Amino acid sequence: MRLTFHTDFALRLLMSLAVVEERLVTIEELSTKHRLSRNHLMKVAQTLGSLGYVTGVRGRTGGLKLARPAATIRMGEVVRALEDDTALVECLGDGPTSCILSGACLLTHTMSRAREAFFASLDEVTLANLVAPRILLRQRLGMSEETQPSFAAIA
Repeated sequence: MRLTFHTDFALRLLMSLAVVEERLVTIEELSTKHRLSRNHLMKVAQTLGSLGYVTGVRGRTGGLKLARPAATIRMGEVVRALEDDTALVECLGDGPTSCILSGACLLTHTMSRAREAFFASLDEVTLANLVAPRILLRQRLGMSEETQPSFAAIA
């Protein structure tokens, strides 16, 4: 299984917001730092907003922030919400299958267990766990608390 670019970008966006959770981050800043399309990131941010993971603040000093604490956001939950098709093989999908072995082999059961193990592994990890090397991630992103005003300065 390969995650879609949309999910990949969403995970990167969430990690970036979690690393500098004390301030707002703009789409422009994220686009530049990650070298990703601004338009794609806008769509990702809208999706994450509609799912309740991200909140946007409008205005000249606006930007994005996490809507929930990073420690409460499980990666399995995020990937399930973003991925439309998690079937590893055709017979695990919702539609009809063209496989003549369907129902007579153990592949379906084996792949179903593999998918369950994949999500169980992701369910063990929170967004906070992913950004534990905070200082290194801030350096890689080139983001620090001093880069933009804090929430307190904006309010």
